[in-house]
Amino acid sequence: MEGQQNHHHHVDSFSGTLPTIDEDVVADLTWPFSNLDGLDVDDIRETAYEVFFTACRSSPGFGGGRNALSFYSTHSNPNDGGGGGGEGGRGAGGFGSLSFGSSSPSVGRLSGGGGSVVVTSPVSKIKRALGLKMLKRTPSRRMSSLGGGFSGGGSGGAGSAPSSPSTPQHHTVFSSPNIGFSTLQPVRPRRPLTSAEIMRLQMRVTEQSDNRLRKTLMRTLVGQLGRRAETIILPLELLRHLKPSEFNDGPEYHIWQRRQFKVLENGLLIHPSIPIDKSNTHAIRLREIIISSETRPVDTSKNSETMKSLCNAVVSLSWKSSNSNATDVCHWADGYPLNINIYIALLRSIFDIREETMVLDEVDELMELMKKTWTTLGISRPIHNLCFTWVLFQQYVLTSQTEPDLLYAAHTMLSTEVANESRRPDRESLYVKLLSLMLESMQGWAERRLLHYHDYFQRGTIVLIENLLPLALSASRILGEDVSIVEGMGGNERRDTNMVIDSSEDRVGHYIRASIKNAFAKIIETGSYKSTRLEVKDEATEALLQLAKETEDLALRERECFSSTLKKWNPNAASIASVTLHQCYGAVLKQYLAGVTSLNNEMVDVLHRAAKLEKALVQMVVEDSEESEDGGKNIIREMVPYEVDSIILKLVKQWIEERLKIGGECVVRAKESETWNPKSKNEPYAQSAVELIKIATETVEEFFETPIGITDDLICTLSEGLEQLFLEYVSFVTACGSKQSYLPTLPPLTRCNRDSKFSKIWKKAAPCTVTLEDLHQNEFNEIHHPRPSTSRGTQRLYIRLNTLHYLVSHLHALDKTLALAPRCNSARRRNSRRQHSTSSYFEKAHATIQSACQHVSEVAGYRLIFLDSSSVIYESLYVIDVANARIKPALRILKQNLTLMSAILTERAQSLAMTEVMKATFEAFLMVLLAGGCSRVFYKTDHHMIEEDFQSLKCMFCTCGEGLMNEDLVEREGEIVEGVIALLGESTEQLMEDFSTAACETSGIGALSSGQKLPMPPTTGRWNRGDPNTILRVLCHRNDRVANQFLKKSFQLAKRK
Repeated sequence: MEGQQNHHHHVDSFSGTLPTIDEDVVADLTWPFSNLDGLDVDDIRETAYEVFFTACRSSPGFGGGRNALSFYSTHSNPNDGGGGGGEGGRGAGGFGSLSFGSSSPSVGRLSGGGGSVVVTSPVSKIKRALGLKMLKRTPSRRMSSLGGGFSGGGSGGAGSAPSSPSTPQHHTVFSSPNIGFSTLQPVRPRRPLTSAEIMRLQMRVTEQSDNRLRKTLMRTLVGQLGRRAETIILPLELLRHLKPSEFNDGPEYHIWQRRQFKVLENGLLIHPSIPIDKSNTHAIRLREIIISSETRPVDTSKNSETMKSLCNAVVSLSWKSSNSNATDVCHWADGYPLNINIYIALLRSIFDIREETMVLDEVDELMELMKKTWTTLGISRPIHNLCFTWVLFQQYVLTSQTEPDLLYAAHTMLSTEVANESRRPDRESLYVKLLSLMLESMQGWAERRLLHYHDYFQRGTIVLIENLLPLALSASRILGEDVSIVEGMGGNERRDTNMVIDSSEDRVGHYIRASIKNAFAKIIETGSYKSTRLEVKDEATEALLQLAKETEDLALRERECFSSTLKKWNPNAASIASVTLHQCYGAVLKQYLAGVTSLNNEMVDVLHRAAKLEKALVQMVVEDSEESEDGGKNIIREMVPYEVDSIILKLVKQWIEERLKIGGECVVRAKESETWNPKSKNEPYAQSAVELIKIATETVEEFFETPIGITDDLICTLSEGLEQLFLEYVSFVTACGSKQSYLPTLPPLTRCNRDSKFSKIWKKAAPCTVTLEDLHQNEFNEIHHPRPSTSRGTQRLYIRLNTLHYLVSHLHALDKTLALAPRCNSARRRNSRRQHSTSSYFEKAHATIQSACQHVSEVAGYRLIFLDSSSVIYESLYVIDVANARIKPALRILKQNLTLMSAILTERAQSLAMTEVMKATFEAFLMVLLAGGCSRVFYKTDHHMIEEDFQSLKCMFCTCGEGLMNEDLVEREGEIVEGVIALLGESTEQLMEDFSTAACETSGIGALSSGQKLPMPPTTGRWNRGDPNTILRVLCHRNDRVANQFLKKSFQLAKRK
């Protein structure tokens, strides 16, 4: 109740009378009727209330009836609605098919004495007929807390002003032009508001203005209670009877007076219902008085000469008739557009000021009362129906289209009352003019949305089309049926852009085509295509691909959201949309293809996307035309094919050459700039290979995506060109050196000297520098804190190896793609393979890559062992003393290096790389034993330690290579090393005998004769237990007297220094 009171107080005080309306919304709807000079909306509304009140002055609640102001309601039924019975409901018949007045005989009409009618429980026929919802509020919706209503005539004097419905129940405020005071009143029962009170509130008229109007009428009608309203020149009477003292201040009175003069000027001078001559003396005098009122108020006292002149001029002009005969109606407010502006302002009062989308439940009674103004304003029933239709439609627009019921109601009026009356032969010329103006405005507003319905209607508001489209079609139908409505208009009022369309179906088709084109143009406008230069094909391609996607999305959205609704008026709605989109995109595609001489990947994308779009649009047409007689053949004929097949077939061979050229450029770039640094751990291979594979993959994919049949000859041409690219790239990857570049130079063969200078220096230096405890500590540090030794160069070799395996994996995919090409003839493909004697399109490339993997793995293994790990194997193992230079530190380093290698290499590359590292390690171990140089000497007793170290080495590879290589491979590769280690365990005499036998057999001399020297066996590098050079090297590293003498005697080998 507090909120209701606050609202009533707001309305009654009118501190902010009009609701906030979006100016863009107002501007969007063209006002069909002419505007009034010098009068704004508030001026017209106040004038409308004055006319309305004057016309209804004799009705209960407006001052008619002795006891009309003393009624108190005793009705207390809480279930009754709060609104409408009304005064005029008993008498009027109605307007057309819509009956005005209370619709149910059971509606209570409570009166006190003189029959003051109040609104209690309405069931509006108008709202029912127009499909408008009832407000359904409690009986207190419009209740007055006072028993007294508006002060009326019959009592003389000004009377007291009625209190606001929101006045608190414990007191009442009375006001007067001269006095104002507040008096506490006893609490009185609440009663429903009368129609007069409702209209005052709805028209936003203050009590002070209402009181002044009542006083004027009371003074005017003294002794003339039977005088008809249409004989009263209301602005003149107001000017005569209201004085400045009855206003708050002078400026307020001047503004009020200016309004009255402006009403007279518009009604008698600017827009008179009966034309007047410019030389009319009364008109000239009236104009002079109006002009003089602009600077200061005109003296309207009884003795004023100006007032006498004013009365004379106004009366003469108002009672003027068209044929100089006497008339019983004055014509001061019945000229167009003054009358229409006033009457529409009056009609707008039917909308609840608190809920502007709702029509009052009392609309029947209020409409019946408004009918009393028709004579004064020159309104007929057809014109009323026009204005009422416009008001409903305008309110729908002004309230941001939030209440579809208003649009439905406007359409109901338009398609019934207005449509019927527009066909009558006896229409007035003013009616024809107003009808055409109103219909053009309504149709213009509706068509601005229907011609762009993609912009105005979203998923949640698509249903509004079902209300708006019938209204637009009805307006179009009325204009089209009566040719005189359009042809009778002249000058600037004629619609130059009006299209003559035969039927509603054709017009809906026109809306679809226009909105589709506008939506398509907006895609181009807001997308990247508009700013794209067609000569820059990369930009245009991307834009066209995006445009095709958005075009298809638009088609799908059209079918999903709009076509089902529009199909009610045009059965081919979806087909029309699809054909229009096909034409729109075809025009852009044609522009894109102009001047094209070769096919590239981007163009294939565009053409493929265009074909996909065309297929989708054709399918939509077919599906939409299933029920038509020709199955949609006629409308499909409107779709000019894009001819994608012929375009691609013409350019495909040239495209292959261009793609192979791009691949060749990629290989050249790789040779110039490849650094073998991986992009990330997830991509541990050269980016040049990724680029090459990407080019090849895209080439193959795009090749088969071309929408034509691909022959096997084209496949072979493409595969052979790609294979040449791969072979060239693999050759580049393999160019990483050889293992020989990392093998150390074999030292010259020397014989051990137990008293060599190196040994003596070591013996002298050892006691002074390093203790045994220091040696153990150093060994501990090397074991538990090894330094990493894998160089960047070795890691780059790993990347090369990953790259080769990356190529292999993708070559299989490419080969499979070529082999399973769906557009190829399988028999011809098999014949082609037999001619090439291959089982794969890339057989030669596969073999070359396998050989390259072996080579790169070998080089990487030898580099890791002989370069990166040389300091812990070849340069440190068994140096000086076997016992103090064991293999444990080297194993730690090797494990770390192998772990890093496994982390870098892909899974497929690890097995071969691990095997090659093992082979290189075993060869390094042999070189330590057989070509270790002067720093290594071995005793027979060292055999067990060396054998133990090698077993540890084999175990390490079995452990680190678990899952990559089996123990049998390790044992097999280690057999040669174990044979050499076994030689270290033999006695010197046995070694000498074995060497002599092997040397003679190798040289082919058989047994030695007396005095014949043993031949020096050549160094082959293929060391093994039976190789004489291997046995000789074991003897060279044996540190005992017998070996020393044998080597000196047999080969004159020098001593170690």
